Amino acid sequence: MKRLKRKKQNTGAGVNGNGAVTREPDCGRKQKLAEIHQALISDPVDIETLRRAAASKGGLLTDELRRKVWPKLLSINVFELPHKPGRDVRKNHKDYNQVVLDVRRSMKRFPKGMPAAERAVLQEQLIDIILEVLKRNPQLHYYQGYHDVAVSLLLVVGERMAIAMLDTLSNFHLRDFMDPTMDRTKHILNYLMPILEQVDTELHDFMIRAEVGTIFALSWLITWFGHVLSEFKHTLRLYDFFLASHPLMPIYLAATIVLHREKEVKQTECDMAMVHHLLSRIPQDLPYELLIGQAQDLFDQYPPSLLAKRAALQSRKSLSISTFQAFQRSTLHQRPDSILQRLTKAHGSDTSRHGLEAALPRHRGQLWGRGNRMVKMAVWGLSATLGAAVFAVAQTAMDWGPEVLLQLF
Repeated sequence: MKRLKRKKQNTGAGVNGNGAVTREPDCGRKQKLAEIHQALISDPVDIETLRRAAASKGGLLTDELRRKVWPKLLSINVFELPHKPGRDVRKNHKDYNQVVLDVRRSMKRFPKGMPAAERAVLQEQLIDIILEVLKRNPQLHYYQGYHDVAVSLLLVVGERMAIAMLDTLSNFHLRDFMDPTMDRTKHILNYLMPILEQVDTELHDFMIRAEVGTIFALSWLITWFGHVLSEFKHTLRLYDFFLASHPLMPIYLAATIVLHREKEVKQTECDMAMVHHLLSRIPQDLPYELLIGQAQDLFDQYPPSLLAKRAALQSRKSLSISTFQAFQRSTLHQRPDSILQRLTKAHGSDTSRHGLEAALPRHRGQLWGRGNRMVKMAVWGLSATLGAAVFAVAQTAMDWGPEVLLQLF
């Protein structure tokens, strides 16, 4: 197994225009808070410092900072947020029944101890958020797991901001997953094995012999790990990292997780069902900061352009990859919120009264105790009791279409 090239004191990070993170020493919580505050009030907003803060050790530290920084990472004006969806958003929507079914099954994504009535209100908002974004973007197709991304946003930034963020993510970072077929999703998954081959050829060859494929990482990728992590704080830490990084970063993190477990994998019987069972059950005690640093090191050493030929590119290019640099450039000239608010008032708009304050979740601390954590989520993947033949069907179902694959899950 190759040793990843490490720089000294790799505890801080910054993101350049290509989506690569440049690492620097951690300067402490207080200094980090001060740098984030200064970046937010700079004109234009110092987006590179915000990306560096989101990717470095500890991420954005608090939900309060996330509500300020996440919109900037996606170039969202907090004083021009979409209005709350009306009841008509649910009328005659082709995905309504599936969205409702998925949201109703998402109870474990809400904090333990939250009163049932409050959770029910948030679930109704979650349905409306998803349908509103799909209504705004008829070219996008809903997929199971999309609601896991939406609920992570809703719990932090509130309904209106969640609509704006999900809309942007759906058109850029998540765009490849929202096609009518899974061709582009397969393309992203196809980067996993070449990354492993570069670092650990023995592990790569073992997995090839086992014919395990990459299905085990599907839910990690399309939910940004939101569906498989039991503690919400870990989900948020990864969202900080992914929002500041290249759209392929989740697959690099998936590779670091497999590499981190290489001894377990190699000690497993070289059988498709056995290896899939092991890998699809993601450990809940992973060293996330270490893995985030290793994922960025992998990205730096083996960027997507280097792996493209090995990744068995589909005939159509990845939209997420091809639009990323333009998206990054679009975030560089944002005005600070204080100026945006004055400009909004100067134009005679009343949207300032419904801006950031209205977008934030109200009395979040009163809805559930700070000490509570997300309850353990059900492992998303094929049941361990299924035989190897069914796993083979799951692996090839991606070629048949998303409907067949989703039935298996």
